[in-house]
Formats: sequence, C-alpha cells, structure tokens
Amino acid sequence: MALTAESESRLFRSLRAAAGAAAHAAALGLPAGVAVLARPGSSLFSWHPLLMALAVSPGPRGGGRAPEAPPTPPLRPQVSLLMTEALLAFSPEASPLRGLSRKAKARAHWVLQALAVLCAALGLGLVAYNKHLHGTGHLRTWHGRIGLLTVLYFAVQSLGGLPLLYPKLAGSWPPGKLRLYHATAGLVGYLLGCASLTLGMCSLWFTTAARGAAWYLAVLCPVLTSLVVMNQVSNAYLYRKRSQH
Repeated sequence: MALTAESESRLFRSLRAAAGAAAHAAALGLPAGVAVLARPGSSLFSWHPLLMALAVSPGPRGGGRAPEAPPTPPLRPQVSLLMTEALLAFSPEASPLRGLSRKAKARAHWVLQALAVLCAALGLGLVAYNKHLHGTGHLRTWHGRIGLLTVLYFAVQSLGGLPLLYPKLAGSWPPGKLRLYHATAGLVGYLLGCASLTLGMCSLWFTTAARGAAWYLAVLCPVLTSLVVMNQVSNAYLYRKRSQH
C-alpha cells in the first residue's frame, strides 16, 4: 500500500527524530568513554582528553611509549558533546530547546560554542605544556595538524556568529545570507573535526585501548553525528534555497 504524502512526511520526521536521539546518545557516550579511558586526575595530561571531550571530544591520544613513561599523545580534537549539542539546538526534531524562541536557541548555541572553544583552548594549553615538560615534538602527524586547524577554525567560526547574535554588527548584510554562510562554514568545521577524530582513533593508544566492536562503535559516533548535522543544515538552508527557485 502506497504511503500518502502526509504519512510519508510523518515517517521522515520520525526517522529524523530517531536519528537525532541517536546523535545525542553518541555525543554523550563518546566523551564518557574517553573519560573512562583517560582517567582524569591520574596525570597532567589526563585532563586534556576530558577538556577536549567536553569541547570537541578528543579521543585518547597515544603513542608507543613504555608503561612507565608519561603519556604524551598527539593533539586530537574530536567533535562530540558541546559542539554537537550547539548545532542540534536548531534541529526541528531533535532539539532539546524546541519550545524556545529562535533568539533563545541562538543564545544557547553561542554559549555552548563559547564553552567548547574555552575547553579546547585549555586542553591545547595542557597538552602543549605536557609535551614541553617531557621534551616531545609538536604537530608531527596529520591528526595533530588537522586537530590544531580545527580548534583555530572553531574559534574564528564562533566570532563569525556575533553579527547574528547582535544584528547591529552585521551592517547592510542580509540576515538570511549571514545565517546561510555561518551554517555552511560551521558544517565545514564540524566535518573537519570529525576527520580529526577519525584520524585520532587510528592511533596506537586508541586501537590498543578500544578493540574489536568497541573501536567500530567509537568510529560510528562521529559518522552518525556528522550525517545528522549535514541533514539538518541541508534541510534548513540548502534544500530551502533550491525550493525557492
């Protein structure tokens, strides 16, 4: 029996809601797993994964050092908790702030982004200081380089949202175009973070700590959240723009 347009629309909304709920679970679950593996407080470095997990969820980093040597893994921010929740705040189906106005959602989005950048900056500072203490090199891998680029990109991207939060700063720029550019640039940054996360999961430390199904489940988290965020942005901006022509 063929679906009617109304029932098909309800089906797609239900599927998007289910995908959004799964994205929330992935955004919360991955940092929680990272915190268990990193054991915050066990060393100076151990705070770095936790802070980055709260910001853009870095998985544990690692190298092949002997057990007695302090861990000095490479930089690896990974997109999860604050960044994902900041983007899902605008989701029609998955936002926990659905009852609030768009202005209130925008402010919550900006606060989450600001907290993410703050946690990322603290995490970067800690890992840099830890490397300095142990005389190890910085940014020797593609994962580390892309990770640093991701954090810097997110900092600039957060500043780019100020004209939307305070329209007087936008000057003569149309709000619709600003939202489109900001959302598109944000999606690029989010995918950049997911790429860094995936590279980090291929490190010796992570592949040793998370084996078999656990590793695949961890990799699935950024894949799932990136697909949900891409669908949200394309439906909110790109598809709408095409439908207007």
